[in-house]
Amino acid sequence: MTEAASLERERALWIEGYRYVAGLDEAGRGAWAGPVVAAAVILPPDPAACAPLLGCVRDSKQLSPPQRESLLTEIRSVALSVGVGIVPASIIDELGIVSATRLAMSQAVEALSPAPDHLLIDALALPQLDIPQQALIHGDASSLSIAAASIVAKVTRDRILVALDARYPGYGFARHKGYGTAAHREALYRLGPCVEHRRSFRPVQEAQAMLERQAR
Repeated sequence: MTEAASLERERALWIEGYRYVAGLDEAGRGAWAGPVVAAAVILPPDPAACAPLLGCVRDSKQLSPPQRESLLTEIRSVALSVGVGIVPASIIDELGIVSATRLAMSQAVEALSPAPDHLLIDALALPQLDIPQQALIHGDASSLSIAAASIVAKVTRDRILVALDARYPGYGFARHKGYGTAAHREALYRLGPCVEHRRSFRPVQEAQAMLERQAR
């Protein structure tokens, strides 16, 4: 397991005078189905207040589902504000995944109160937002607020896909959360895409094309 994220980036910005530093991350960018979900987390500008998260909050991919669920409760109790943005598959197909991810992140920022005065973002820049920002490669592994946002986004999206599994049985959404697996591919070729599939993604297009050939 990787080391837990730190407050180094946030502390440097607090020293510069920024008070409300928001960390942002997304979940579901590479999935074949379901929404892309972004989260933004503002931690209190006080290392002592953030202490309950230090040593345990890290990139959500390095945590088990029970760990993420437990940490989500802790994050919400410590954070000054948590915002979430959700962009569905239909809009992903319309805008493209990068623009859709930026839209979800913008929604997450807009949901924050107080409003952030600086953003720390995992990998992406958000040129549409007139807020000072830094795009950090692997930011979810180094910045505590980004790592916290990665957990919020991941848990939120996983819950959505579990609910979609009940609405669209047979695809296995509760297991693979819409990502590309052999079981998901088999279900796509057997059942065809549902409304939650991203029809601009190649594996979904290939499954649809095969079904159309069989129907001729």
